[in-house]
Formats: sequence, C-alpha cells, structure tokens
Amino acid sequence: MTYKPFDLTGKVALVTGGNRGIGYGMAEALAQSGAAVAIWGRDAKRNDEAVAALSNETKGKVKGYAVDVADETAVSAAMAETLDDFGRVDFAVANAGIGGGAASFSEFPTDVYRRVLSVNLDGVFFTLRETCKHMVERAKAGDPGGSVVGVASLAAIEGAARNEAYAATKGAVISMMKSIAVEHARYGVRANAVLPGWIATDMTSMAQAAPAFAEKVIPRVPMRRWGEPKDFGGVAVYLASDASAYHSGDLFVIDGGYAIF
Repeated sequence: MTYKPFDLTGKVALVTGGNRGIGYGMAEALAQSGAAVAIWGRDAKRNDEAVAALSNETKGKVKGYAVDVADETAVSAAMAETLDDFGRVDFAVANAGIGGGAASFSEFPTDVYRRVLSVNLDGVFFTLRETCKHMVERAKAGDPGGSVVGVASLAAIEGAARNEAYAATKGAVISMMKSIAVEHARYGVRANAVLPGWIATDMTSMAQAAPAFAEKVIPRVPMRRWGEPKDFGGVAVYLASDASAYHSGDLFVIDGGYAIF
C-alpha cells in the first residue's frame, strides 16, 4: 500500500522557474504525485513546452504564466490570476534565479549586482509574500495549512569566490525562510530552504564544459557525478505533502555529499 501522505491529489503547487532545470524536476514529480501545477517563467514558449509535458504526468490541471518575478506588480497580478484559475495554492517553490559573477570582487559591476539581487532575492520575497498572504487569509477563514520553499544554494554556506552577489542572495533566502517559518507556523504554514550543489542545468553549462570542473570539482563530489533536476523531485513531493506537516525552518542540502567531503 502506498504511503498516503505523499499523495498530492487535490493540492495545487506553484513553481517559479518551473519550465526547466531544477524547477522542472520538482514540477514533474509534483505532477506525477497528483498535484495540479502552476508554472511561472519569463519564457512563454518554454512555459508552453513544460505545460504540455507535465499535462501527460497528472490528472490535475497544469498551466503556465509568463512572469518576471523581479517585477513586483507582475508577481501580484500573476498570483491573482493563478488563484482565479486554481482556487488556491497549497505549495509554492520560489526557484527562479539567475547567475552573475565577475572577474573579481573589486571589479564586480554594480549593474550585475543589482540584477542578481532583483531576481534571486526580490523575486523570492515578492513570490512568497503573495503566497503567504493567500495562505494566511485561507487559514483565518478556517482552512489552515500550506508549505513554501525558497531555493538557495551551497553558495550560501560556502565561500563562492567571484560570486559575492549570488552568494549574498542565497544566504538571504535562508534567513528569509527561517523568518517565514516562525511567523507563519500558527497558520499551519511551513517554510524551508533547498540548497542545491553542482547540478547540471543551463545555469552551469559553462562549468559542465570546463575540463577543470571535470578534473578537480566533480571528483570531490562523493557520488562522483553532477546532480540532475530529477534529484529534486523527492524533496519537493515531501515538502508539499502532509508527510512534512511538522517539518519547518530547515535546510535541505542536495549536493551528493559535496559540502561535507
């Protein structure tokens, strides 16, 4: 008999940046577990492709929304549209993010710094603020519960040279999730952070092609391979499900053991 708390039938999941990479890996598992899924992403074509693929994975509704999470007005409008279409949001993953480094910290361009913060920090803040607003209102109406996740990075807890802006945003996401967890527990809302390690996505394409990574970095991963988007499906389903009903304010490091080696 299947462990029933992992059945997400009747739940609605929102995944930002869900049309590819880690976000898609999460969305796919959520759909396969029975959830209806809302995909937010800037690229409408990729959204459509993800929706078409996910629609074959679930009996629940799947829909995409063209959203730039760095745009506060766009996020508010997208949340209103999502709630109008789905009626509720039970689980939200603030996954959308970008990279952005420099030759050195002393030469770090201010425009790159601002752009990275606008997506990786402001985008998480806007997305989860709107989500929590909905969950609190629902709880006050007698329907408590929900789960939110911020996707951080190992860069938040390790020294990421020449990536100070990116690291700063990811460290801030961890602190934000802990604060959300404490404030919203009374409404039955959990908040956790997921910290990916070296994962094979579009964002890491240059590193994947670099001989130095193949020779010096990946051999330091105890599992001796790049992580894949599908490696995040299980944690997404767990955090969306009733199986994690008492699990909040935690960090889920998904890195093949890299951080401890």
